[in-house]
Amino acid sequence: MMILYVDANYLSPYAMSAYIALREKGLKFELRLVDLRKQEQALPEFAAFSNTQRVPTLVDSEQNFHLSESSAISEYIDEQYSGVQLYPSDIQSKAKARELQAWLRSDLLPIREERSTEVVFLTRSPPPLSAQAQAAANKLFHAAAQLLQPGQTHLFGDWSIADTDLAVMINRLVLAGDPVPEHLMDYAERQWQRPSVQEWVNLPRAIT
Repeated sequence: MMILYVDANYLSPYAMSAYIALREKGLKFELRLVDLRKQEQALPEFAAFSNTQRVPTLVDSEQNFHLSESSAISEYIDEQYSGVQLYPSDIQSKAKARELQAWLRSDLLPIREERSTEVVFLTRSPPPLSAQAQAAANKLFHAAAQLLQPGQTHLFGDWSIADTDLAVMINRLVLAGDPVPEHLMDYAERQWQRPSVQEWVNLPRAIT
């Protein structure tokens, strides 16, 4: 049995990434919720198997193993279990996919602050982007355009988990009504229709 711990209102894009990785692999798992507003991630019983005290955290009972951080989880289950590949098989393409994931998680803070995933999953209408956030958006568009040509369906030929992560970042802007290059909007929309993505999008959320 696997257990995936995610935030109680299903707003974390990183929890989403781990969830989709497991669903794409066809692995059976139980979903358990951690209320971050109540600081449940700091409770001793959670900290006992989450070294970082963060969601997502995966507990793989069969392997007597636990792991936090979404990209680490994706890499682990891709190498440990058969099924749909989560990363490109080509070494250089896989490296670029990991580069993109790391960058999306560590940079572009103004976008993440001004276009939180409440915009994506709770249909918020935020104010216009600040100059700093618009500069970050332009940086995102430039990077994405280096990897995606108009009409291109996936980043590296076949789908990879990096496609989901990039689509989430683009949709922070698209779903807020911000100007986004048309071919990037089309790409994000196609990624959003993937069944595993729609499962996460349609999970029940409390409006806060």
